[in-house]
Amino acid sequence: MAINFVLNGEARSEALVSPTRTVLEYLREDAGLTGTKEGCAEGDCGACSVVLVRNGSDRVEAVNSCLLTIGQLDGARLTTVEGLSEKAGELEAVQAAIVDEDGTQCGFCTPGFVIALHALRHGDELVSDAVIHDALAGNLCRCTGYRSIVAAAHAAIAAPGDASPVMATPAPAAGETYEAQGQAFLAPTSLDALVAARVAHPDAPLLSGGTDLGLSFSKDRRAFPVTIFTQNVAQLKRIEEGDAGIRIGAAVTYSEALPRIEELYPSFAALIRRIGSRQIRNVGTFGGNIGNASPIGDTPPCLIALDTTLTLHGPTGPRDIALEDFFIDYRKTELAADEVIASLTIPKLADNEVFRTYKVSKRYDQDISAVVGAFRLTIDNGTVTEARIAFGGMAATPKRAPACEAALVGQIWNEDAARRAGEAARQDFRPIDDHRATANYRLRVAGNLFVRLHRDLEGADKIEVTTL
Repeated sequence: MAINFVLNGEARSEALVSPTRTVLEYLREDAGLTGTKEGCAEGDCGACSVVLVRNGSDRVEAVNSCLLTIGQLDGARLTTVEGLSEKAGELEAVQAAIVDEDGTQCGFCTPGFVIALHALRHGDELVSDAVIHDALAGNLCRCTGYRSIVAAAHAAIAAPGDASPVMATPAPAAGETYEAQGQAFLAPTSLDALVAARVAHPDAPLLSGGTDLGLSFSKDRRAFPVTIFTQNVAQLKRIEEGDAGIRIGAAVTYSEALPRIEELYPSFAALIRRIGSRQIRNVGTFGGNIGNASPIGDTPPCLIALDTTLTLHGPTGPRDIALEDFFIDYRKTELAADEVIASLTIPKLADNEVFRTYKVSKRYDQDISAVVGAFRLTIDNGTVTEARIAFGGMAATPKRAPACEAALVGQIWNEDAARRAGEAARQDFRPIDDHRATANYRLRVAGNLFVRLHRDLEGADKIEVTTL
């Protein structure tokens, strides 16, 4: 079968292209659309941004084409900077505003900025300076500076306009199997079919957003014999909410879940906004972040502190496991070779429970964490009656802090108690030195986060930026 998609309003069918060829390479070298630039080839600079409407979706989103594979385009609609204008020879509103506000000099990064702002313009957000800055956090400007670009954003968003032209052409149907260049790309549409593919190919990588695995294609030039794509499985794309908690499918992206996370766990939402850029959050998934099993993954400490349960699915059906029990050792988990992560269930907070999480990194945006601390406390009449605390970056896995918890439970909630709990972190963790931070720095930061937590909860700390 061929990979069928819409590119700049025209139907495309590719039957010979490697399924793991990056979309950036395809656009520049095969389609001759060189407005999309290559900067870092790892999703950091935004020069390669394109507009994507995925199979079965109506969300107009900016994504990094350097991490996206051709196989992921099946059934999708893609628009590059060359295809944004509805009329040949005319500039689209963002393009015109960039010109009018002198938002470009060398022009190398400009197409990516235009794409990011086009996606913002055709979203449903109430736009402010903060929203514009967030939308542009994944785009690096090499010479102009952001003032004129932000001014262009305001001008473009205020301009009248119809729907994005990316929606003008109907999307084709997506297939489930594609083979070319000695590679197979499997895109099952049901959970049972996904498990069957996993059983048949236990060594095949599972590809959802590709924000990490995509580096294998863009940087390492790896060609896996079989790749299994999970984004077309309807059961993995659901968000279901009940009285007790919220269930999020493993293939739900950060952007898709963010509105509900914002309402239920605002501090967690603030951390999610620091997971890469919008381009990354538009494709990155909770299941991928968990399955990757990185000790510095941003979401696992938060989810552990929130007492999250994973549902794994294999040939015998589903099984549930507490997320804190899922991680065994560095990059090792309880996931069997014939299982997939199906969903995660997060309990809602009770009236007397509070939750906060803090990410410490060298940069505020677009940076890997040195330490993530997540804290869920139950406080009755000023006394801590229950504590669930987890850290990332402090051990070979995301891990709870039992000594810190024990130091808090039964104590009056004040700064002295917070400091004593922070000192107990040295009993819970033996972190390592690496290029992000030393072990001593990590331990000091972990301790200091307890003081930050107390001041935050008491209203004494109004600072939103949590880098140290």
